[in-house]
Amino acid sequence: MFAFILRRLAQGLLVLVGVACTVFLLFNVLPGDPAALLAGQRTDVATKAAITADLGLDQPLPARLAGYLNDISPLGLHPRDSAGRARYGGMALLPLGQQALVLKTPYLRRSFQSNKDVLRILLDYFPGTMWLALAAMLIASLGGIAFGVVAALKPQSVLDRTLVTTSVFGISVPSFVAAIAIAVTFGFYWSHWTGLSLTGQLYETDPFTGQSHLVLRNLLLPAIALGIRPLAIITQLTRSSMLDVLSQDYIRTARAKGLSQSATVLHHALRNALNPVVTAVSGWLASLMAGAFFIEYIFNWKGLGTVTLRAVENLDFPVVMGATLFVAALFVLINIVVDVLYALLDPRVKLS
Repeated sequence: MFAFILRRLAQGLLVLVGVACTVFLLFNVLPGDPAALLAGQRTDVATKAAITADLGLDQPLPARLAGYLNDISPLGLHPRDSAGRARYGGMALLPLGQQALVLKTPYLRRSFQSNKDVLRILLDYFPGTMWLALAAMLIASLGGIAFGVVAALKPQSVLDRTLVTTSVFGISVPSFVAAIAIAVTFGFYWSHWTGLSLTGQLYETDPFTGQSHLVLRNLLLPAIALGIRPLAIITQLTRSSMLDVLSQDYIRTARAKGLSQSATVLHHALRNALNPVVTAVSGWLASLMAGAFFIEYIFNWKGLGTVTLRAVENLDFPVVMGATLFVAALFVLINIVVDVLYALLDPRVKLS
């Protein structure tokens, strides 16, 4: 398993290099002057030229790409002077003249708008997206497994057909359309009954005491809106897998031994039917973190989506590029965890 994880990490690193190159080339051919954004409207030519040199915009495109890959790599060549140490930090492994091979935190550059470190910005906003995705996945998993089991136990019944039809509708409706409908219905028209609002954050600050407190009800509507599609997919996966497992010989043997319906379903059928569901749940978790962008924008939720879309509007390319790499890295790590969990749950699966 250790060799498998190392091999997958190496493959994931190649994927991230490809994503980094694609993102860099894409945003370096778009219109816009980063030096002008950083310098402001009123500046002299010398200041703008200094900013251009500091960003490396006076260099040819291949040199800028190499510099960008060197910055975002955990292992890179950087100046040994105080300015280099202050900019990149890390631990010098091997001195090479005026430079050193440094083990460091990936440097995603600085925001054009706020001049803050991009990685720090993303880490500040990441918890909001993470909790939103986890809540949506929890709702989708519990609801989808329950609906799928109920539908499989009564195949071709009215309840089964209703759940299947509803799940098809849930898959077909885009998340942002469902988010708008849910926000307007439950957060505006019916807000006096539900007690929910169109917008809100996981933590709110009391205007009188200045203390932050947890407000879970603000998480409910965006989590439901984000979890509708995976809930529908998990419902159909669970139903199909349960129908296949319930037709197996060992289930008939368990029933012939006199086991109750609940014991047969929970201890024998459901456990073996959950392998494809676990794969879907784990894969959807990474997808939800990426798909939460428009949900966050609609509900004004503080997360990666909000900061990324604002960066797109303001042509803040380092933030957009950093967010893209951040999400790509999450996809790689979660996919590796999924493969390992799948092998642990099903002894028939071999990590090769």
